Amino acid sequence: MAAPSNRPTSPHLQAYKLPLTGIISITHRIAGVLLSVGLVFFVVIMSVIAGGQQSYENMQALTAFWPIKLIYWGFSYALVFHLCHGVRHFIWDAGKSFDRETMNRYALIELCISLVITINILLFL
Repeated sequence: MAAPSNRPTSPHLQAYKLPLTGIISITHRIAGVLLSVGLVFFVVIMSVIAGGQQSYENMQALTAFWPIKLIYWGFSYALVFHLCHGVRHFIWDAGKSFDRETMNRYALIELCISLVITINILLFL
């Protein structure tokens, strides 16, 4: 049996407050996974719709339910958020905007722009 160690332990997530850029980075990864799963469902939907008029009408009736609309809205936001975060990475690839204040400002801008674009998509579709 090993003797107890007097070494300090690392703080866990409950003791550590992630910065906004860290939260957005994690969210970007989650959005990427959700987009991959959503793409599989999109292919299934396209296959069902290709089955003919009755299949198309059944799919149209299914997409009228609010839980399905909520999934569609979430997929749309994940797509736009992922795109906006990718634009921010292009800026970083140019070697710019690495100071904390600018990174936080760009993170907020990214969130606002992705929300505005998603709302516009949903309003005009």
